[in-house]
Amino acid sequence: MKQSMHASRMARRHKRAKTQPKLNLVSLMDIFTILVFFLLVNSSEVEVLQSNKSIKLPESVSDKKPENNLIVMVSRDDIVINGRLITDVKSVVESSAEDIEPLKKELEYLASREPYASDEAHEKGRDVTIMGDAALPYTLLKKIITTCAKSEYRNISLAVNQLPPETQGGG
Repeated sequence: MKQSMHASRMARRHKRAKTQPKLNLVSLMDIFTILVFFLLVNSSEVEVLQSNKSIKLPESVSDKKPENNLIVMVSRDDIVINGRLITDVKSVVESSAEDIEPLKKELEYLASREPYASDEAHEKGRDVTIMGDAALPYTLLKKIITTCAKSEYRNISLAVNQLPPETQGGG
């Protein structure tokens, strides 16, 4: 006996409903491939330095990306290198010395652990980034820079927060 069109259509639907749905992996893989390329392209845009909540960096329109080198963190209270407390800011500000002796000792120790790769590197000096609070007095910053320069850390950078592009426009 022949089935009616309605009955055969219902039978096909019923048969289709019994089968397990199949997952189409092609479109899923396409999405993940695009996502991987997007993340690879955009991951090199932002360089983040280790942060400290007690330091509020000054803002600037810096175009140069930070490099991974020695960081001297200067908060309102302390001077820290690699998470190690070097000295307190109050004693440095009150001191009449031109440089900071505990900082100088630590920098010289760190320099002794990594010899220069070449004579050109020796002439250039070592790299250091000073991450200082925006409210630091200039005299303190000058002492830190002088101490770094005397300890062969002559390639000195100052860490800043980059202003958003809409505020960088002309004036």
